[in-house]
Amino acid sequence: MSRSEGQADRGGPGAGPRERGRTLLRLARRIIAEEVGGTGLTTQEMQGETSREPGGGAAGGAERSGNRSEGGERAAAVEPWLSADGACFVTLTRQGILRGCIGSVRARRPLLEDLRSNARAAALHDPRFPPVGREELPELHIEVSLLSEPEPLEAASEEEVRAVLRPGVDGVILEYGEAHHSTFLPQVWEQLRDPRDFLAHLKHKAGLSPEFWSPALRLWRYEVETFEEDGPGEDRF
Repeated sequence: MSRSEGQADRGGPGAGPRERGRTLLRLARRIIAEEVGGTGLTTQEMQGETSREPGGGAAGGAERSGNRSEGGERAAAVEPWLSADGACFVTLTRQGILRGCIGSVRARRPLLEDLRSNARAAALHDPRFPPVGREELPELHIEVSLLSEPEPLEAASEEEVRAVLRPGVDGVILEYGEAHHSTFLPQVWEQLRDPRDFLAHLKHKAGLSPEFWSPALRLWRYEVETFEEDGPGEDRF
C-alpha cells in the first residue's frame, strides 16, 4: 500500500492512508489519460472518482465545465483534504523503466492542483523523455508520493550531514545560489545506499562537483507517504 514509515495522518476523518492512496492514484491516472488520450475528464467525473472511495463525500450535482482549474476546486470540495495545501511527486514507469518524474518539494497550492500539474508534467514535460503516447497508457505504472514539510539540515560540514541522514527515510533538497538546486526522494536510497554516494549524485544533479562544499550550501530533509499501483492500471488496495 505505502512505502513509508512514521508519517502523520494527512487526511481528516474518513480519509485514512488507504482511501487517500486510492483517490490519488485513480485521479492521477485519469488526469494523465485526459491529457494523453483525450478522454475529456469533466468536473462531474472528477467528483465521481472521489465519491467512490470509502468515506468519500457525496458528489453533488456538479455542472459540466471546460475550466479544469475550477473542476479541481469542486472535486477538492468533495474530499476536503485535497483542498489543503500539499506537495507531491508523480513517478511514471513502463516495464520497470523510468518514464517520467515531476513534483513539488514545498506545499504552495491545494494538493489536487499540485497532483494535476505534476501528473500532467510527468507524462508530457519531463525534459529527459519524450511525451507519453496514448498507446503507452495500458503499460504505464503510477506512483504518487506525498511530501512532509521540509526541515533544515543544519551542518558545518558534509561529514555532519552524512552522520544525520537516515537512509531509506529522508528525502533531501539541495540549493546553492539561484542556479543550483536538486532533490532526491527517499526511494533513491534503493540505488544509492551510502550517504556519501547519495550526496555526491545529488550535487551532480544540481550541476555541482561531487566534492563541492560551501557554507552557503543549503539542505533540507523530508519524508514521504508513497502509494503505487500494483501493476499497470491497478492500485495496491
